[in-house]
Amino acid sequence: MGALLLVGDAHPAGRARLAGVSETTDSSLLDQIRAGYALEGPAIELGAAVVDGAAHADVTVRLPLASMNRHGLVAGATGTGKTKTLQLMAEQLVEQGVPVFLADVKGDLSGMASPGEANEKIEARSADVGMTWEPTAYPVEFYSLGGQGKGVPVRAAVSTFGPTLLSKVLGLNATQESSLGLVFHYADAQGYYLDTIADLRAVVQHLVSDEGKADLKELGGLSSATAGVILRELVAFSDQGADAFFGLPELDTAHLLRTTEDGRGMVSMLELPAVQDRPRLFSTFLMWLLADLFHDLPEVGDPDKPGLVFFFDEAHLLFDDASKDFLDAIEQTVRLIRSKGVGVFFVTQSPQDVPAGVLAQLGNRVQHALRAFTPDDAAALTAAVRTYPTTEYDLEELLTSLGTGEAVVTVLSEKGAPTPVAWTRMRAPQSLMSPSPDTTVDAAVAASPLMAEYGTATERDSAFEMLEQAAAERAAAEQAAAQAQEKATTDAAAAQEAEKARAAADRAAAKERAAAEKAAERAAEKKAAQPGIVEQVVTSSAFRSALRSAGTVIGREITRSIFGTSRRS
Repeated sequence: MGALLLVGDAHPAGRARLAGVSETTDSSLLDQIRAGYALEGPAIELGAAVVDGAAHADVTVRLPLASMNRHGLVAGATGTGKTKTLQLMAEQLVEQGVPVFLADVKGDLSGMASPGEANEKIEARSADVGMTWEPTAYPVEFYSLGGQGKGVPVRAAVSTFGPTLLSKVLGLNATQESSLGLVFHYADAQGYYLDTIADLRAVVQHLVSDEGKADLKELGGLSSATAGVILRELVAFSDQGADAFFGLPELDTAHLLRTTEDGRGMVSMLELPAVQDRPRLFSTFLMWLLADLFHDLPEVGDPDKPGLVFFFDEAHLLFDDASKDFLDAIEQTVRLIRSKGVGVFFVTQSPQDVPAGVLAQLGNRVQHALRAFTPDDAAALTAAVRTYPTTEYDLEELLTSLGTGEAVVTVLSEKGAPTPVAWTRMRAPQSLMSPSPDTTVDAAVAASPLMAEYGTATERDSAFEMLEQAAAERAAAEQAAAQAQEKATTDAAAAQEAEKARAAADRAAAKERAAAEKAAERAAEKKAAQPGIVEQVVTSSAFRSALRSAGTVIGREITRSIFGTSRRS
């Protein structure tokens, strides 16, 4: 390919032959291009028409400002100049008061914040295309996804993102999407704020836990198996860096529509080098941003100039491995957001990087050189050629021989008709065509009025914290109940022991009383059984002896008395 470029640059006639344009058709082709790009209203100047290998400064190729909400494609192989084309288009939009959004995946576009540096190539290109060149810096607001990089952090709440868009990003099927909607409904009904992916995961985990089974059953349409699938997809999504994007404070997309005090449009530049290996995160942001703008912006039809123009560099990252539902969502968004006065330009290596349904809606095309090294490349080249209007250029030859900074252009005219195909030598950007110094970017970020509002992430008691608190309260209640139960068991055991002790004491006391009573009874009985003093005397042997003696005497006296034999004194 390098040889082709060298041959083309060194031998203009050779390039003309490659393009299939003869000298006899030069004049008519230039007339067609001149007439097709003779516009009445404001426009973006892309460069000068090229025929027979030479640029014709008097035939300017333009893109009508009024047609930029018809969307567009800037394509070309690596190193062909497509990013610089994006840059020169953004510069002129800014100058005409149109805000611009740039997704800067490689970090190249930060140079717009710095004036360009003159050199021989820039001077030669400016003279070749007949356009003045003046080094200019443009007003740039730097953004970063969730603060991953330099710039104002861009965040969005999961609840604002919504179940429909999130389902498409996660690649869920219709049933799973419906189930995710039920999860959002449940969270809303319970007052659980869904700010982050962690919040949504916490709600799903709660529903499949023992504590949430009753709630899961009440939802009806959500099975535990589907909840498990959603949970796994959320975990995978977090692993791709989505946690950085979701949260608070949420960016107000109205900031992207700002203009400066001198009437220039503001460049909102999303720095993405830190996330270029995570296309799903990039895709998520794009879809949320476009959906949010579509929701907020009024219908304007076809204005004289767009209210905002998006440029998505390395757009293939947006579509790589995307689900059909997600592609359908992009197609629908691109189709509908035009009526809001928003233009979307995809910048990528090949038209085949963009799905056919989206490509069909892109009315403006700037095609830099394509490679045709493989059969697949050749097929892609043939397919690309068939999408252009009829032209005298041999596009199959031309598209593989374009020099750096050259492109094949066709756009929609102010009347909505395709303009003639124009081999165009593009003008040079006036800002720096390399990244701005870190000091420049740091100064712009520090001076941003948005940093005070969005610079620091905020936390509130959302679903994760609320469910965690509820779980902690349940655990505390269960622990308190267990402790109460343990205390009650201990108290009951102590009471039982005390009762046993009292019963034993009572039994001992009763036993003692019984023994005492019995002893008393025995004593009484013993006492009752003992003779009295008189009885003791009477029963004593002495008394009985005395009594016998007395009886004998008395008996004798009685006998003597009877028989007259009483003893005489």
